[in-house]
Amino acid sequence: MARDTLDATPIRSRDELVAWLEAGNKPESAFRLGTEHEKIPFTLSRHEPVPYEGPSGIRAVLRGMQERTGWDPIMEGEHIIGLADPLDGGAISLEPGGQFELSGAPLASVHETCSEINTHLTHLRHVAEPLGLGFLGIGMSPKWSRSETPVMPKGRYRIMSNYMPKVGKLGLDMMFRTCTVQVNLDFSSEADMVRKLRVSLALQPVATALFANSPFTEGKPNGFLSFRSEIWRDTDAARSGMLPFAFDPGMGFERYVDYALDVPMYFVKRGDTYVDVAGSSFRDLLAGRHPALPGETATLSDWVNHLSTIFPEVRLKRFLEMRGADAGPWAELCALPAFWVGLLYDSESLDAAGEIIKGLSTAQMQALRDDVPRLGLKAEIAGRPLIEVAREVVAIARAGLKRRRKMDSQGRDETRFLDPVDQVLASGQTPAEVLLARFEGPWDHSVEPAFEELAY
Repeated sequence: MARDTLDATPIRSRDELVAWLEAGNKPESAFRLGTEHEKIPFTLSRHEPVPYEGPSGIRAVLRGMQERTGWDPIMEGEHIIGLADPLDGGAISLEPGGQFELSGAPLASVHETCSEINTHLTHLRHVAEPLGLGFLGIGMSPKWSRSETPVMPKGRYRIMSNYMPKVGKLGLDMMFRTCTVQVNLDFSSEADMVRKLRVSLALQPVATALFANSPFTEGKPNGFLSFRSEIWRDTDAARSGMLPFAFDPGMGFERYVDYALDVPMYFVKRGDTYVDVAGSSFRDLLAGRHPALPGETATLSDWVNHLSTIFPEVRLKRFLEMRGADAGPWAELCALPAFWVGLLYDSESLDAAGEIIKGLSTAQMQALRDDVPRLGLKAEIAGRPLIEVAREVVAIARAGLKRRRKMDSQGRDETRFLDPVDQVLASGQTPAEVLLARFEGPWDHSVEPAFEELAY
């Protein structure tokens, strides 16, 4: 999750909220991609969870990373809760259960974002191994119960933890036990945003299937290929899902603002203090009649922070966030941005992807979304096997990457980063199905080998 902002610029109207989103428009020449990924810390000796405190805790890792990178500490009270790159805009943050997140800088190519991930993981190994710690590339904690999972000292997470059980059964699992990889992508205009939002929403289940990697809970198969994706189906319906309104005529920044205004708030931040306003209305705050903040109107940071607490399959800020994929091994972290960049950053590919989704109803898209966590590539969409659709979509992405002609120092384009996806399509086996086969075979019904085979 992004770190919370503190910008006290007052906001008094819906139009200002719309204008803030619209300011994300940028020329195609300025398009960038930012990759985010989370991973699970564990002790190398006994594969146990890692607390925040202590000589080998998460705080020690953050301090070690601060020393190694020179990044600025992000503090909450006396606790270091993240790091910010003062030059390029990258950041390190903590998810509620200690999942360690890199929010990558906005970069020009998949080569650059992949290099950034590699540098980050190299730094992290250098810091963590002397502390006896490793990091796991998987979509959900495979071993520990929720009660065994540590809690990070962040005010927003206390508020969310109290609220989640009121609106869904699995929200606490989402917070404390899941990991994702995301890519953030730009748009040039409202029309471009809408095209990209529709294509990426409709095809998000394809990414969920291709990167499905969370088949274990508390040491056993959980019955799903992406349990992380299933968890989102019972977290909080008011702030998650497939955004069917995005496919209605007249979709644009205003319509998204109206949706966001109807999503209940979690908190507002005043100075260093989080004020619990969970379940309340941003419209009341905007109108200056919020009962918890009498006489106060909304600030820009209230709006930005509120947008960060909305969790649809694709999230609109001043860019679009692709939110459907499980975290996985290093190569898959690079494959996800390649997949979406190839589809959305080339006009021919975007057109071709639009043709694939043309004629699909929102009900068909929702049915696919509901089936994919359990069935993966064996799901169907409008009577077609999903694996067939996935092959078409990946071919379109590959062609888009070729046309981009972004070369590395060895003259290679970005298509090579799709190799892990090609392997999935060739075998018909999602990463989760490969793990389940190992569990039934060489792992001898134990998840312990995952901590060697899936560690970064």
